[in-house]
Amino acid sequence: MQMIEEVGAAVAEVPVHAITLLPSGKAFTSQAGESVLDAALRQGILLPHQCKTGTCGACRARVVGGKAACLPGAQPAALAPDEAGQGVYLLCCTQAKSDLRIECAEIPHIPGIAVRKLPVRVVAMERLAPDVMRVQLQPPAGQRLHYAAGQYVDVLLPGNRRRSYSLATPARDGQELLELHIRHLPGGLFTDQVFGKLKVRDVLRIEGPFGTFGMHDGASQAPAILLASGTGFAPVKALVEQLLAAGSERRVHLYWGGRARADLYLHGLCLEWEQALQGRLSYVPVLSDAPEADAWAGRTGWVHQAVLQDHADLSQHEVYACGAPAMVDAARHDFAALAGMRPMAFFADAFVAQPG
Repeated sequence: MQMIEEVGAAVAEVPVHAITLLPSGKAFTSQAGESVLDAALRQGILLPHQCKTGTCGACRARVVGGKAACLPGAQPAALAPDEAGQGVYLLCCTQAKSDLRIECAEIPHIPGIAVRKLPVRVVAMERLAPDVMRVQLQPPAGQRLHYAAGQYVDVLLPGNRRRSYSLATPARDGQELLELHIRHLPGGLFTDQVFGKLKVRDVLRIEGPFGTFGMHDGASQAPAILLASGTGFAPVKALVEQLLAAGSERRVHLYWGGRARADLYLHGLCLEWEQALQGRLSYVPVLSDAPEADAWAGRTGWVHQAVLQDHADLSQHEVYACGAPAMVDAARHDFAALAGMRPMAFFADAFVAQPG
């Protein structure tokens, strides 16, 4: 009888690396081929993030120990060329190649919020500017969406496509309406529908909430700079209304930038906030390219530069920036380089245009 020798097939072990967050000391593990962000989320640790595609920069962090690398095929577009040499990575695009120590703050303000898909009915539409529509959505009775001020939802479209919009009001007891501020991008799959065909009583499908942008008011009473461009005002509006509802005593400086006066589509509301919160909220509108017809007598230039003109030292402030990626990136760089802002005190929601 022929003897058959069995050779046990070797099972390759998947490398597992330990990742430690600084300054908290909290640790988790990451497997080969897994982004650091996904590894943290899988183990219930919420780190700053928004788009998860490398375009917004919200998950920017510094690796201070160990070896990390970009995931194959990832495109960390929001990472400046000089940052890579300083150990800065986007965690959604980064994998651990050894045990790591990372300077990154855990997000404490939105624990335990479940992502859901819901049908919502359009109950109101209002054109706030020639190219900005306020759309209010009503979830089904008994299916209220739970979220934190600053988060966003995806509108689900045919062909497995989706478009992301920040919620412009905070969740409050007794309030179920969801408010979106939608800017028209001609040729846009969804925005052409909003500005052409969508009407009251139509039904949309949404999924959310997503994102970690929001004010850390419970943990910090540092003066806050709220910096918005265009419809980046939507999540800022939610943050301010959340502060109002909570009776917060926190000092807030709101800067809102646009090209022309029409871009400041809720300017009057900001003036009302400033009047109601005298000594606690200041409002500075800034236009970069106002036409003569606007007869604008206020501040001009880039909105983040107006912040630097008013605040030479930002070392004790927290900054919450929302809007165009170019504005967010310029603010992040200049506030740190010129005004001493602590990198971990900068929180951002960059609005990334989605073509088609």
